[in-house]
Amino acid sequence: MTVTIVYVSVLPEFIEDFKSATLKNKLQSVNEAGNLRFDVLQKEEDPLTFVLYEAYENKKFAAAHKETAHYLSWRETVAPMMANPREGVHYLEVEN
Repeated sequence: MTVTIVYVSVLPEFIEDFKSATLKNKLQSVNEAGNLRFDVLQKEEDPLTFVLYEAYENKKFAAAHKETAHYLSWRETVAPMMANPREGVHYLEVEN
């Protein structure tokens, strides 16, 4: 399994628009081949801060996600809503 955790800081005037666009992306992402989980989280103490948790069976499926029309549309739509560029951190599952 491969996981990407994406850290996002949103401008105050775009909170609802960001949530709407991101949930639309999530609904399509969870139907992709190899997708295990896609969570959209908003920081309780700071509603401008979001985390996206994306889990795929392997790197091939994670890479394919970045080629989908819905991801490319999301990326273009939310870019001007961000206070800073998003940061994606990649993790691999620790196995026995």
